Amino acid sequence: MTYRTVEEQLERVLAAVRRHPSISVPLAEARGLTLRAPARATSAVPVFDNSAMDGFAVRFADVADATPEHPVVLQVIADIPAGSAIDPAIGAGEAARIMTGSPVSSDADAIVPFEDTVGGLADSLATATVQNAPKAVGAHIRRAADDIDIDDIVLDAGTLLGPRQLGALASAGIARVDVAPRARVVVVSTGSELVAPGTPLQRGQIPESNSILLAGLVAEAGADVVLRRVIDDDGDGPAEVVAEARELQADAVVFSGGVSAGAYEIVKQSLGDTMEFSKVGMQPGKPQGFGVTADGMLLFGLPGNPVSAAVSFEVFVRPALLRMHGRGSVHRARVVVPAAVGWRTPPGRRQYLPAVIDRTDPARPVVRPATAGGSGSHLSVGLGVAEAYAIVPAETEQVFVGDLIEVMELQ
Repeated sequence: MTYRTVEEQLERVLAAVRRHPSISVPLAEARGLTLRAPARATSAVPVFDNSAMDGFAVRFADVADATPEHPVVLQVIADIPAGSAIDPAIGAGEAARIMTGSPVSSDADAIVPFEDTVGGLADSLATATVQNAPKAVGAHIRRAADDIDIDDIVLDAGTLLGPRQLGALASAGIARVDVAPRARVVVVSTGSELVAPGTPLQRGQIPESNSILLAGLVAEAGADVVLRRVIDDDGDGPAEVVAEARELQADAVVFSGGVSAGAYEIVKQSLGDTMEFSKVGMQPGKPQGFGVTADGMLLFGLPGNPVSAAVSFEVFVRPALLRMHGRGSVHRARVVVPAAVGWRTPPGRRQYLPAVIDRTDPARPVVRPATAGGSGSHLSVGLGVAEAYAIVPAETEQVFVGDLIEVMELQ
């Protein structure tokens, strides 16, 4: 059987992605969003020359020869706490007491820490007895713009804004940023057998989990779920949801189930004129549906088995959402580690196996399946412990212990 490759399917998906104009938001509202334009510093970091230590601002020439046997005594003529705007004149034989982060006097060219004086903090407002000379001019002084200067790029377009990134922007004086608006996504789970978790099950019924799974993955990708639905296998439910998604100005609709070769494939039957249904050379996730409405909304048809839906989201939907946001990279990090055990692989299809990385030996992590049941697409409980997908090429028929395996990390 001839399959479409994963890369061919992904290329079709990404080519259809549209981006909305950027929006400007204050930093407090930017967490989890993606920079659409480079963020440039409005102030230098550090803003001014400042002390890296609690101690004394001195003229290096005055203390260059200080030793424990021949200490140098300086007159303390000023006190510079953090936040102070004073710039005291320091003459020969003089010093200013200074705290970490305080602006260094224009006349000082070195800092002597309290630890290098006889009296330390306890005797610091009258004289400073220096017994250890600074190593050089500039010792313990953080120079202005050491990290970044005004108008330098702090973070490039495509950067995901998390706590560390927001802290960096704030330190550079940036109050607002241009970001991509969050993609708006509708999640639909199909199947007449599905009932809400916790409902007493009648024969043929199963708890519905895909909409919860996919809604969580959408949110994790930085998008907003604007509607979550469960529909049965009768009627024209998928087309009705697409119409509702248009009213909600959704960017994408993600269906699970109803895309394979059975007699009750509701997504195929309802949206066959709008979506293309293909067989992709991957396991799980062989049946895939994809389409674009006339107004540019993406329609994803994922298989109904939970592992198939989760893998398909990772391979096709998540990259599309990240592309909408303008993310610098749309792919998760991958590493190569040895297999801890052996397992069979599907003939002629690339395998995405839910896996765990065993780090018992930190110097030699190994990968193993997340469940003893193997790679069955129905083994949804294994997703709960999976931290990666082991990716095995289509031409590999058997994984042996010690084989090097490419692993897509999920955390």
